[in-house]
Amino acid sequence: MYRNAAVSRVGSEQALAVYQELRARPDIGFDEAADLLELSADERERCREELASLGLTAPRDQPEAAADGDARPGAHTVVDPDVALLRLLRRERDRLQDRLAATSRAHTAIEALAGPFLRAGAAPRSEVEVEIVTDPQRVARELTELTDTVRTAVHVMHTGSVRREDMAAELERDRSRAARGVRVRAMYSRRVGTVPEMTQHLADRAALGVELRLSPVVPMNMVLADENFALLPTDPHEPDSPTILARGAGLVRSYLALYEYCWQAASPYGEEPGENGCGGLSDQQRVALRMLASGIKDEQIARSLGVSLRTVSRLLSEVMQELGAASRFEAGVKAARLGLLDGEGSEHGS
Repeated sequence: MYRNAAVSRVGSEQALAVYQELRARPDIGFDEAADLLELSADERERCREELASLGLTAPRDQPEAAADGDARPGAHTVVDPDVALLRLLRRERDRLQDRLAATSRAHTAIEALAGPFLRAGAAPRSEVEVEIVTDPQRVARELTELTDTVRTAVHVMHTGSVRREDMAAELERDRSRAARGVRVRAMYSRRVGTVPEMTQHLADRAALGVELRLSPVVPMNMVLADENFALLPTDPHEPDSPTILARGAGLVRSYLALYEYCWQAASPYGEEPGENGCGGLSDQQRVALRMLASGIKDEQIARSLGVSLRTVSRLLSEVMQELGAASRFEAGVKAARLGLLDGEGSEHGS
């Protein structure tokens, strides 16, 4: 009976069914409720994580749950929805207050650096200039001038497709740079490969010697040149936001470090996902693995990938299973040994 009632439930509906069982039967634990619903191991683990993340269940050893007195190992208490909501709101308020305090401290430090300390420490050849540009015509002029003045390399990120009217101008810039021996690298979101016009445009750029890579995640539009010039948006999520124009190696090198990280996580143009030594891992799993190995926390991985924390947890669990690792640390060690973190792995095994 229970299994027939639960088979049509998936995801959050299964978690709701478990929660209802726990509330209806105060004398049973989570595993007993999951047994009644005949959930698989994967289903009950997802339900356990979801209920815990929503604050609807809590370990007995937590202060707010300890009063119930259940001494069984791993026992959980069921929390009323209104109480869980208040606790989540309180934690979010405390987190926001901590962030505001950290922002205030950073603002104070920035004011100090931008004042006498910056002037005292700046040498003529390492000055940093930052300007907010709101005129699109000015941005276009800067890109044109950059084509004529760049000496060694240009590095570009595109979050989406290039506008049809801009494609010819971009190819002309590529020809000019190639004629002067300037290295050009361009990174695009993998989804542009589904746009016919962009497929041809990428082929045209590659034919001119541009190094191309595709990535499931491209954080923002960006143009870098000669470790001394940067063009990027004030708001990465708003294409029409004003543009930051920055000059000075002290600042541009930081943006270049971000670019290099994203470049290593991307796939070379023309290479199918999975051909670069990552075995059965998807693009999203490979990016999450590299971020994990770099010490990036789950919250930042979720923001970078545009997914929930639960999805990040699932991705990393799948990576561990694919690598035959019992822990995240072991997954990182195996990934490094297989060359999955630098794109040099040629074989996948356990």
